[in-house]
Amino acid sequence: MLAIVIPYYKIRFFQATLESLAQQSNKDFKVYIGDDASKEDPSVLLEKYKGKIDFSYQRFDANLGRQSLVRQWERCVALSENEEWIMILGDDDVVGENAVEEFYNHFQEIQDEKIAVVRYATYKINEEGSLISAVYQHPKIENSIDSFFRKTRSSLSEYIFRKEKIQKIRFKDFPLAWFSDVLAVMEFSDFKNLFTLNNAAVYVRISSESISGSSSFNAQKLEASFRFYIYLLDKHSHYFNPAQINYFLEKTHNCYLTNKKVISFLLRITKLHLKKGWIRSYFSFITTIVKRVLRQSK
Repeated sequence: MLAIVIPYYKIRFFQATLESLAQQSNKDFKVYIGDDASKEDPSVLLEKYKGKIDFSYQRFDANLGRQSLVRQWERCVALSENEEWIMILGDDDVVGENAVEEFYNHFQEIQDEKIAVVRYATYKINEEGSLISAVYQHPKIENSIDSFFRKTRSSLSEYIFRKEKIQKIRFKDFPLAWFSDVLAVMEFSDFKNLFTLNNAAVYVRISSESISGSSSFNAQKLEASFRFYIYLLDKHSHYFNPAQINYFLEKTHNCYLTNKKVISFLLRITKLHLKKGWIRSYFSFITTIVKRVLRQSK
């Protein structure tokens, strides 16, 4: 029924992840571990959890995550068998001991509501595993667009997706998979409702080794952000009201204004505005560029 898929690469926090799965009050799940040709062999550690966790381990010959985290996620999902629901858990994150139990406790309600994306409450933890945030909880049932604009935090580990949605729609391959999970929540839910399990939590680790906790990838994050906003406007603008569309337009504009050396951003913005007929917004954008150029030339 439930597969917990772990794209594995680093061993530093992996034991804490495995231990949290071994401590689950409901054992009705299987773990699939996809080793992305890591230099840190987890075999000795995994040996300790035989009999404690029902797991399958696959080591891949090629490191795919360096090129595309999304493709690594998807080949790990492909390891799963006949399970209908998928959690993609980071190899440094931790699940509360009642996480699986709460999923099954609410399963019939999830089915009745025709939910395709389930999420947990979350905490942030540091490298030592200590809490560094209060709990992030959500409305029990909330539209995925409303959730995005509520501007709460989000990470891939806290979600459970219907497998058929992953296979049909697929994750969009943005640099570093930045915003790939955010978009998946909206697309996999068909821009409809999410179901939150507020009585169970996922503990998301923020460390110097994580992308979220590092400032070393700003250029890739900017590229991914731009592609995310452009994609939503190009493919899904009909789901959003005028204020929301303007929000995304401002975000795309700001991506270019942040780094005007990326001419491809300007060209893509121009193409989108002309395609959608958003002439007033485009005129405002060009006016802003001209004003900035004039200020800098003085």
